[in-house]
Amino acid sequence: MKRILYSLLLSILSINAFAQIPTGYYSTATGTGATLKSQLKAIITSGHTDHGYTGLWTAYQTTDRDNIPGLPGYENDNTILDIYSENPNGADPYNYNIIVNQCGNYSGEGSCYNREHIVPQSLFNENSPMVSDVHFIRATDGKVNGMRSNYPFGKVNSSPSFTSQNGSKLGTSVSPGYSGIVFEPIDAFKGDVARMIFYFVTRYETQLAGFNSGDMLGGSAYPGLQTWELNQLLAWNALDPVSPAEIARNNASYNYQGNRNPYIDNPSYVNQVWGTPVVDTQAPTAATNLTTNTPTANSISLGWTASTDNVGVVAYDIYKDGVFYATVSGTTATVSGLNPSTTYNFYVIAKDAAGNASAASNTATGTTLAGGQPGGSCGTEDFTNIPASASSYGVQTWTSNNITWTATDARTDQTINGRAINIRNGNLTTSTISGGISSLTVTTKLPFSDTAGNLILQINGNNAGTIPFGTAAITTTISNINVANNVVIKIINAETGKRISIDDLSWTCYTAPLATSEVSRDKSFSIYPNPVKNNELSVKGENLSKVLKAEIYDLSGKLIQSIANPFKNSNKINLQGITKGTYILKTDNSSSKFIVD
Repeated sequence: MKRILYSLLLSILSINAFAQIPTGYYSTATGTGATLKSQLKAIITSGHTDHGYTGLWTAYQTTDRDNIPGLPGYENDNTILDIYSENPNGADPYNYNIIVNQCGNYSGEGSCYNREHIVPQSLFNENSPMVSDVHFIRATDGKVNGMRSNYPFGKVNSSPSFTSQNGSKLGTSVSPGYSGIVFEPIDAFKGDVARMIFYFVTRYETQLAGFNSGDMLGGSAYPGLQTWELNQLLAWNALDPVSPAEIARNNASYNYQGNRNPYIDNPSYVNQVWGTPVVDTQAPTAATNLTTNTPTANSISLGWTASTDNVGVVAYDIYKDGVFYATVSGTTATVSGLNPSTTYNFYVIAKDAAGNASAASNTATGTTLAGGQPGGSCGTEDFTNIPASASSYGVQTWTSNNITWTATDARTDQTINGRAINIRNGNLTTSTISGGISSLTVTTKLPFSDTAGNLILQINGNNAGTIPFGTAAITTTISNINVANNVVIKIINAETGKRISIDDLSWTCYTAPLATSEVSRDKSFSIYPNPVKNNELSVKGENLSKVLKAEIYDLSGKLIQSIANPFKNSNKINLQGITKGTYILKTDNSSSKFIVD
């Protein structure tokens, strides 16, 4: 929770809060490690009264209210204190009244609040008393609760797929030891989340073996959590100490339910049970040997030697011409959406799970090929980052690889080769993509009892082909689309009522062909001899000394040679090293075909 700058206020609040712990409540908590954890389990199990799931609405009238007088940073307006919308540094984006804003359904963030199981109820099959235990069930915004879904808590990489209005995030994990999807609350509530989960694995330690793990819970009483999750929560517990608002909630929960969270009452229990976390302040070493390779007209591939770190490198940030491009976990990447015949500079920065960043790697320079032919892969979408699994149809939006996707009348709970988007009477549309499009490949499938048919592919609003679908997975490639420059890809389901899943979508680049006319656009410009026999091409024309650049391409559009100020001192171009074949010489205002014999 929020740190209090005034120690006197904290002391007064703490004294008042601790006075509510019954005398001798923790007198039998004398051990350490697994022994202490079991002793605490016995203490907090005794007296626990289950008031049922609907009883939580009553509990929230005292447990989850913003009503701590004199607490800096809070509004103290008696609204719901929601960890997914509370703004520690200013006005909240929205507020909820305790009774009138309760809900089970929502239309978007700010609609209403519901009951968020910090440990998902699906992990224990919604059984009692876990399903109604107020100590780990918070009143939170319905939309953000839905986006968090059943994902474990962890640290999200620099490209989240969803960010709430107060900065809580969903995305790919960079917590050491886990690479799946995680949810990350803002710093002000990371300790709260950690201590609620510590409470859960203590209170229900003897039942953990029968619960699903959810990639977070352990299968035994001790330590009770998977190693990666335990390490992350220990770090968050240290980052965000217990606050007066947390203490007040613990007291109200005790009055309602009859038991307490020991890790709020006595924060030292955390380290006594699980040990002291190691704070990582050491940055990774810089990546080395960054190189560019396999350029196309619209992409350049990168490779580098891995960084080292005292704990472990979890990601690399790629920079293109000094601007952040993307985050990757491996030591190779392909930068797409580039312009043809353009030189780019790249470097990478390594990061560890604590957020420590290395120095920049060496800078590697690469030049894309000329346009005129289909290039390499321009983009892919595997739908990993779509919103949390939901069986209801609505508008779904997400971002992957710097492209924003919008699916209308869509659901997110279907799969083909992995997660897939399912469209009913809507469409799937991208934001504007650079690099053009030559071909598109996509996999479709009918997961329900609908009949086969076809989707419509549009590029920039124009029909570009049809995509068949049926009861079996069908992978289709539409070739020769050949639209240059910026494009918007749209896949339309025009067959009313049919529900089509879409997965593994990719496309290749395309730019307008390079002119190959043998006749120069500048009538005064000519080349000789042609064919060239002595590796020396001569050029005749006006103002040759003012030509800024000459480029030689083969007929596939590949750039063979680029020469700055080519005729500053001579009217000849040396072709040494260029093999026999037909080529194009392109200058500022002219292009001519020639043959090397």
